[in-house]
This record gives sequence, structure tokens and C-alpha cells, in this order.
Amino acid sequence: MSYRLFFGIRPPAAIRAGLLETMTGIDNARWQDDGQLHLTLRYVGEVETHMADDLAEAAAAIRFEPFELRISGCGFFERKGRPTSIWAGIEPSDPLVRLQRKIELACTGCGLPPEGRKFKPHITLARLNQSSGPATPFLVSCAGLSLGPWLVDSYILYQSHLRDQGSLYEPVLTYSAGAQ
Repeated sequence: MSYRLFFGIRPPAAIRAGLLETMTGIDNARWQDDGQLHLTLRYVGEVETHMADDLAEAAAAIRFEPFELRISGCGFFERKGRPTSIWAGIEPSDPLVRLQRKIELACTGCGLPPEGRKFKPHITLARLNQSSGPATPFLVSCAGLSLGPWLVDSYILYQSHLRDQGSLYEPVLTYSAGAQ
């Protein structure tokens, strides 16, 4: 059996509510719903049961101290000069980068290839396609977006289920700061 997995941080309800309030103004955008709002620490992808078990065990050995995060501004990823997703940015955070590196080491230690993309902390707000309207007005309106801070005292191993209306993210295991 295979599982589509990733590690992420779930913002608290107040932060998610603030993000949901911003999600308007781009025609035919596929806005994320409350259950989809997270900060990805490491996308794992499709793995078999034994690899999923190894990853869960390796992640349980990771130690970190609680730290704060803040939402700061918004931006987009593009392909061939066209925006493909809109995101809320995360203020630079050394503790976040250290946690992400520990998770990356756990993943490569279990035999996964290294993540080829540079870590860009963000929370995806919308996915765009060819029929989506212009993103510039939205990006201008949320350029000053600021939410938080909030305390990060855990991260989650998620299983992703693909659906027509967008992915469903199921928390599998939660890893707490300082806990073993």
C-alpha cells in the first residue's frame, strides 16, 4: 500500500480565519479551504508502508523548542511567466529553518532523495490556471498582510488524498516540541 505524505505546520484557527478573509478577488481561482491551510516543511510524495513507518519513526526523534511565526505579505509562484499559485509569506525564522533542515535530514536518512527546491516558507491560498483572472489586484491588496505571531509547538505528518475539488489533508501523526 502507498501513501502520499508531507510534513507541515497547521496555523491556529485565528490565523486561518485571517487568511480566509483575504481569499477573494481572482476570478476562477481555486481558493484553499480551512482544512487545506498549512505551511509545508517537506513534501514526501508517494511512499510504501515500510517507508512511511521509517519516516514516522525518524520524525519522532527530532527535537525542537517552541517558536513563533508570523504571516508577512503575499506572493506567487509562476510557470512560464504565468502565476500558478498565490501564497501568504512567513517572516524569516531561524528556528523554522532549523526544524525544516532536521526534517529534511530525517527524510534523506530514510532513503528519500534530497528536496531539490529551496525552502520558501509560505501558506498556499489559491491555485490558478489558464482561466483564472489577473492576480495583480489581489497581490497589491494583500502586500501588507500581517497576521500573528503564533506559537509553533508541534508539526504534523499529513496524508494527502487527491480529489476533484482539491486535496484533502489528513493528519496522521503530530510531533510536539521537546517531546519524545
